[in-house]
Amino acid sequence: MELPLTRFGRPREADGSSSPNLYVANCGPAVGITHASISEVFGQFGDVKAVHAADESGARVIVCFSDEFSARAALEALHGRPCSLLGGRTLHIRYSIIRPTVSPLNDSVSVSLSASELDIPGLYLLHDFVTAREEEELLLEVDARPWNCLAKRRVQHYGYEFCYQTRNVNTRLKLGPLPSFVSHILERISMFPNTEDAADAALDQLTVNEYPPGVGLSPHIDTHSAFEGLIFSLSLAGPCIMEFRRYPEGVWHKCPSSIEPENSVYDSSYLRRAIYLPPRSMLLLSGEARYAWHHYIPHHKIDMVKDSAIRRGPRRVSFTFRKVSTFIAYILSLPLMPLESTITASISEF
Repeated sequence: MELPLTRFGRPREADGSSSPNLYVANCGPAVGITHASISEVFGQFGDVKAVHAADESGARVIVCFSDEFSARAALEALHGRPCSLLGGRTLHIRYSIIRPTVSPLNDSVSVSLSASELDIPGLYLLHDFVTAREEEELLLEVDARPWNCLAKRRVQHYGYEFCYQTRNVNTRLKLGPLPSFVSHILERISMFPNTEDAADAALDQLTVNEYPPGVGLSPHIDTHSAFEGLIFSLSLAGPCIMEFRRYPEGVWHKCPSSIEPENSVYDSSYLRRAIYLPPRSMLLLSGEARYAWHHYIPHHKIDMVKDSAIRRGPRRVSFTFRKVSTFIAYILSLPLMPLESTITASISEF
């Protein structure tokens, strides 16, 4: 019975330098040498238990001896030398070890269709937040403007530019008000659940992201100090799955709860949940969802939702609306002071 090709590997220093198994290059069926012939030649040095393909090339094999002594003798006699019994080919041999069999992890998590089903405090999802015509018009507007190209996606910034290196904004460089083509979106947002604080909902920063098929977003929490407590994300053009992770050391407590819903998955370090974001839906992250849960988009071309395979579209475009933190804006508005003056002023306060 042929073992899987991934069963063998190069030994690490910690594993020791010897093994009863040898990786042999430059011989095999692809170069006219059968496994039976290989077994016969290597059998001169000891009991050969089996010969396996090392990979799909057909020119590399794994020779398995019953003991390390026989394998060492064969390596010392045949490595780097032409072997007349194997067509005169020069064999390249090294030790190989059997990799431990690892059971595949169940990496799936049940995908919710609604925020109430997901049950993360502070998370809201409204379907059909914009119409199909409004979606088309919004896409035409951003496509008529220049995109900034990142490694795997394109972005546009309005209001303030978001710096991915610092994960923050420079409030000294205001780009201007948000564009008029999102005015109706901002008006509609004011009627969203959990937006009673009008000041918090006075959004002044917009990032537009375009994701090609298969491209997602790394797990992250939007910088606490950079933005206020409400983050809105409008999905356009294509669907996706958004997954949430809550790490034990990052729990945001407003109301203690000891009950986790059935669609949660624990691993050794965090809690996972996922929700399906259809086109034209608006997601709101606030409270615990905003501050305690990492969110990310898996790098998939096809998402499994309730036993259905849903293919992502040719593109997905997200409009993320935020309000720049007034505290950071206040700090950055202060005049710069020489270091000595700053130290003197600090000392004089005591």
